Amino acid sequence: MQDVLVIEQPSAAVVALEPIRSRLLAELAQPASAATLAARLGIPRQKLNYHLRALERHGLVRVAETRRWGGLTERLLVATAGSYVVSPAALGPVAADPERAADRLSAGYLIALGARIVREVSGLLRRAEAADKRLATLAIDAEIRFRSPADRASFTEELTATITQLVARYHDAAAPGGRAHRIVLVAHPLPQVDKDNVGEKDAICQ
Repeated sequence: MQDVLVIEQPSAAVVALEPIRSRLLAELAQPASAATLAARLGIPRQKLNYHLRALERHGLVRVAETRRWGGLTERLLVATAGSYVVSPAALGPVAADPERAADRLSAGYLIALGARIVREVSGLLRRAEAADKRLATLAIDAEIRFRSPADRASFTEELTATITQLVARYHDAAAPGGRAHRIVLVAHPLPQVDKDNVGEKDAICQ
């Protein structure tokens, strides 16, 4: 089972987003039969099989094991991944694209950058897996609590200067056999949890 499967086909995205099928994907983190799922979810067996066939047809679930019970064969199905992400590629020409963002300081631009990461890295990963190779990536995830807006501004200036220096030191556009990499740095406020309503409140950084 993959950790994350990126869904790129529109038809597969439609199948995965249907509420019952989405629930089935979650239930199939561990192998289970249609009979077990029908009893667990209270869904008629015929209707459940219809949804399972759709998921299997789009590669979202697979057969993990078959068992013989008398003259019958029982199939145990399992999800093909622990979680799923719908690629912007599934939306075709209306997918988010940072090149179309006018304001590069906007939240919309940040979201478009994230969408491009999903689209590009999923494509690279698919080709790496086909070649039985590991895709070399780097991800850094950290949280920081600023004392004041002034500290946040100072941090931004220092971080920008540091990254600019590193890029200038290691970038070589003419290096034989070199390969270009994309570096994306983003920062956004963390969602604030409303303890009374057990939900998320709007987090606006002043």
